[in-house]
Amino acid sequence: MNLFSRWQRRIFRTWPVAALALAGLLVLIATSVVGTSRKAEEIYTQLDQLNSHHRDVEGKLRRLRADVHLSGIYIRDYLLDTDREHAPEYRQKLTELRRSHEVTVGQLRALLPRDAAPSLNNLEARLDEYWQAFEPLFDWTIIEKITYSAKFLRREVLPRREAVLAITQDIEKLNDANLAAQRAEVTRRLTTFREDLHARLWRTLLLGFVVALVAVLRLRALERRSDVQRQHAEHAEQEMRQLSQQLVAAQEEERKKLTRELHDHVGQMLTALRIEIGRADRARRGPEPIATQALAEAKKLLDTILRSVRDLSMGLRPSMLDDFGLQPALEWHVRDFRRRFNIPVELHLAGDLNALPDPQRTAIYRIVQEALTNCARHAHAQHVIVSVTQAPGSLELTVADDGIGMPPERSGGTGLLGIEERARELFGTFDLRARSGGGTELRVTLPAGADGKEAPLARAAG
Repeated sequence: MNLFSRWQRRIFRTWPVAALALAGLLVLIATSVVGTSRKAEEIYTQLDQLNSHHRDVEGKLRRLRADVHLSGIYIRDYLLDTDREHAPEYRQKLTELRRSHEVTVGQLRALLPRDAAPSLNNLEARLDEYWQAFEPLFDWTIIEKITYSAKFLRREVLPRREAVLAITQDIEKLNDANLAAQRAEVTRRLTTFREDLHARLWRTLLLGFVVALVAVLRLRALERRSDVQRQHAEHAEQEMRQLSQQLVAAQEEERKKLTRELHDHVGQMLTALRIEIGRADRARRGPEPIATQALAEAKKLLDTILRSVRDLSMGLRPSMLDDFGLQPALEWHVRDFRRRFNIPVELHLAGDLNALPDPQRTAIYRIVQEALTNCARHAHAQHVIVSVTQAPGSLELTVADDGIGMPPERSGGTGLLGIEERARELFGTFDLRARSGGGTELRVTLPAGADGKEAPLARAAG
């Protein structure tokens, strides 16, 4: 059964499962963050490349159109110029523009997709026609310029320029369409990214919810088990205290019985025996030294036995505590303590102590008895002050000595625990502290009128 319980506890341990679940949650969060960052960076890079590509194409188309317009301006200026010496200069400028167009078209061919190849081919053909139309102009005379320039510009240059510009517009539209398509692809990837992000988020939340639910259920089970164990412990403590009270009460009752037996039977028989020995001593005839010495030794031994029985009876429970009250019992015990240990003890009593209930009288007497014993055996005190004061609503007992001070651990002996238990049974408080001038002070405070009968019920209710 013990092996099965160990195996069952080993199976139902939740901390490895919780640790694995938390580790999985952290890994899932980390991978989600890394994957999300990577995808977001890819989408941003793609969008940036797309915008840069579109701007490059638009820039080159604008440059191509600007060069076409500039070539028209050069041609117009050349036709209006009547000096033939400037012809090589204008031809050089137009040649540079033509080369620039060729380079720009080549760059556009590298930037645009394959489906734009027909438009680029058409553009190259139109540009070639456009530039070839300018070649005969440089051989014209001044009269030909004046006569045919306007007609040439209107019939040859303007239509070809408009054709080139129209093709550039078509290419621009194609670039815009390509941009729209790529943006749609980016939008699709962004939508997929959002869906994946939401899926990762829901998986993370689900795993976190499962971990939290398991932890809460486990904590709830542990709290319930702790409450049950605490109730069992409180119940066991209550039963132990009740048993302790019953044991103390039985001990006191047994001491009473033993004291009465010693006092009433053994003491009376020993007293009668002493009387009979005295009568035999008086009734003897003639001088008998040996008999006289034996009788004297017998009387001496009998007196010792009587004194031992009286001390034993008073140590168990002084009859004067029941017959005369607490004050005479304490006074006798203090005198006996001075005689046995040769330690001065001051006794201060205030209030009507003899009117106290029996549980309080017994508790005060036993506490003083145990405290004085500790002062002699452990504290090595040279002077002790015992004070019992009855105030309205409370009863206070203090025992102060000038000994070596408090013990390092109060739990080392049973005497102090017995004092604390007696005070607690009567709803009182117990305090042990070091005195400022050296030594120890024991203080017990009891509520007035507490007889200890309600203690078990009060502890059960509290």
